[in-house]
Amino acid sequence: MVITDQNNLWHHSKAGKCPMFFSSSGETETQKDPKSRLKPPLVRKDKKESRSLRCFAEGARDGRTASLQHQILVLEEDVKAQKELVKLLHKALEAAQQEKRESCRYLVTAKEEDRLELVRHKVRQIAELNKQVEVLEMEKKELEQGLALKDEHIGELKAHVQLLMDKNQAKQQVILKLTEQLARDMPDSVGEADTIPMETLYKQQEEIEHLKDDLEAYKIQNQFLNCEIHQVTKIWSTVAQKEKTLLMKCARLQAHNCQIESKYLMVLRKLQGLPDFASEHVEMLKALIQEALQWGVKEEAMIPVHLSPINQYDDYGFMTIPEYEAADWKLLAKIQALEIKSSNLLNQDAMEKTLSDRWNNLGELAPSSELKSLLRCGVPIDHRQRVWRWIVSRRVQQFRSPGHYQNLLKKCEAAEHPASRQIELDLPRTLTNNRHFNSPASQLLPKLRRILLAFSLQNPTIGYCQGLNRLAAIALLVLEEEEIAFWCLVHITENLMPADSYSNTLIGSQVDQRVFKDFLSEKLPRLAAHLEEHRIDLGLVTFNWFLVVFVDSLVSDILFRVWDAFLYEGTKVIFRYALAIFKYNEEAILRIQDSLEIYQYMRFFTKTICDGRKLMNIAFSDMNPFPMKVLQNRRRVYRLKLESEMRELEQIKVEYMKEQAEHAASNSNGAVSEDEEDM
Repeated sequence: MVITDQNNLWHHSKAGKCPMFFSSSGETETQKDPKSRLKPPLVRKDKKESRSLRCFAEGARDGRTASLQHQILVLEEDVKAQKELVKLLHKALEAAQQEKRESCRYLVTAKEEDRLELVRHKVRQIAELNKQVEVLEMEKKELEQGLALKDEHIGELKAHVQLLMDKNQAKQQVILKLTEQLARDMPDSVGEADTIPMETLYKQQEEIEHLKDDLEAYKIQNQFLNCEIHQVTKIWSTVAQKEKTLLMKCARLQAHNCQIESKYLMVLRKLQGLPDFASEHVEMLKALIQEALQWGVKEEAMIPVHLSPINQYDDYGFMTIPEYEAADWKLLAKIQALEIKSSNLLNQDAMEKTLSDRWNNLGELAPSSELKSLLRCGVPIDHRQRVWRWIVSRRVQQFRSPGHYQNLLKKCEAAEHPASRQIELDLPRTLTNNRHFNSPASQLLPKLRRILLAFSLQNPTIGYCQGLNRLAAIALLVLEEEEIAFWCLVHITENLMPADSYSNTLIGSQVDQRVFKDFLSEKLPRLAAHLEEHRIDLGLVTFNWFLVVFVDSLVSDILFRVWDAFLYEGTKVIFRYALAIFKYNEEAILRIQDSLEIYQYMRFFTKTICDGRKLMNIAFSDMNPFPMKVLQNRRRVYRLKLESEMRELEQIKVEYMKEQAEHAASNSNGAVSEDEEDM
């Protein structure tokens, strides 16, 4: 073994306690076999110490490497810090240079105005920066709040997760307990199962086989019955379709028959009105008219079951054929009833079904353009009470309080109201064409009496006015409940109608008559000129329309359609429908050239209107535009004029009364002097 490092040799010789001899050539004498002279234990010890020395050297190197790496990290951090410092110094230098440039710019500027502008510019920049700082601070606060909320949410989620983990752990424990219990019970059950005799098992198996056979039989039977039901359903559908087709065909034929009957009656009426009609045919004509008037009665007597007869009363109890005094008006009533029936047969099913479907799909009631459109088309009877209740309750909630109506009734019982006498007189005159009010024993009359008496206390300014009984009666027919009908009357008089419409002077109603005359001149100029030419006073016809909202003027089906829109939109609906009524009958009125005949025709012409959908389209389409602002402005103008006229009339009345008093006093003085002379 060649040893080149003498220090290592000395170290080895010392550690091994073995003297080394060097030759002149630098080689040991034991070069050939240095271990041969050492004992085996000493050799192993030397190897072990060599390995420990190598490990020590490697450990020293690793320690030194770690120290160097630590120094590198420290130096890197120092470098980063130095870089940040350089950046800060660079920014400070840039700020100083910017400040220097601005200062130089300020010094270079010669004029004070320019310098002042520079200062202002800087002030504005500072203000903008301050605003940005405030905005950033607000955003920071919002972010902090959001972070706090998220932290709270995270805490809640952690608590929830912990709760779920606890529940899961509890469930695991329950599962373990059940598993252990099942394991304990299994041997017993297995033992019991082993004790079941084989005969019982065979019997149960046979029963199972029988049940399977029964199940298969029932399946086959069920399939057969399903086929039979399917065939029967097909037959039933075919029969139902045929029945529906026959009913539609029958309805069309019935409508056609009504139209022919109506035309026949019209011809008879025209023949009756001919002045040069031969006298020998007069009796025959009267007999034909009488026979035509009795057609409906004969049909009802001969045919016990028919599809759609002309019922005497509608759903709300109104007579479908109005009662007129004159004989020819009875003929007109019959014609009108036939036209209404024909129109209903042809149009009612499809339109009413579509409208009813729209109302069924409407859901919760809320103010909207869709609801407004539906109300204008009319509310089906099934929904009308609910809709009216919602409208009234929504509009009178500021007046309404629990027990208020009952308190008013108690006051009415305690003392007699001055209006009670007039109310008692008007009750028998209320809706005489309705079976719910035309009898003294009617159950609705006491309710109507209480409503009117309570209203006279609720609104002492109005008290009671003729016409309120009809408004309350209509509300009672639909709403049925006495208290909500009372609040409906309050809604009409205090929310919808103009002020003083039902006062002693009726000034609000008089103003509306003048406004309506203006609208008639604009919307229907030919008709307005025709009425003006014959000096027709529209107020004699239309005043009652506005006062009682067409009650006793229109047929009940159209009347309730008007009220549906009126309760939601207000008096603008009355103007629209009043104009639509004249538009509907415009051509017929223009053909009449006698003032008396015009008045006679306008007494009942509203009852001849049978197409409610056509009237509605005229009111809400042909009469457009109809802005509420124009209506309010005209009301304001005419109200001022009317109040001025009424003040003048009052002044004339006062002067007249004063003159009468003076004249009476002078007459009394003259009479005394004459008596004294006689004495």
